[in-house]
Amino acid sequence: MTVVSLVLGGTPHARESAIASAIAGNQRCAAIIEGLPSGIAALDQLPPELTLEVARVAPGCPCCSGNLTVRVTLNRLLKRAPQQLFLSLMDATHRDSVLVFLQEPQYRDRLVIGPDIRCE
Repeated sequence: MTVVSLVLGGTPHARESAIASAIAGNQRCAAIIEGLPSGIAALDQLPPELTLEVARVAPGCPCCSGNLTVRVTLNRLLKRAPQQLFLSLMDATHRDSVLVFLQEPQYRDRLVIGPDIRCE
């Protein structure tokens, strides 16, 4: 099972820094990042002993305009069976809809919803 945490709000740098801080060194982790980094990408600066696969997708709500892109990206990442997955969202407005999408039958046996990470 993969534990998925939504990373919500703040700036792109704040969200990436929060993900970098939450990564456990002994776990295979993945992140789906909405949008491009602003300036230096915190996740590109990780020490080599931390295992993180990063997939960047175009900005757009995962339950609305970015639905297909996020689903395809999520399915590809889940084939690699990460233990922790971070889904970074620029806006928390549709948080509940994203959680519904992550609990659909196709993901029920693969994902466990973990705690949100809120950025200021």
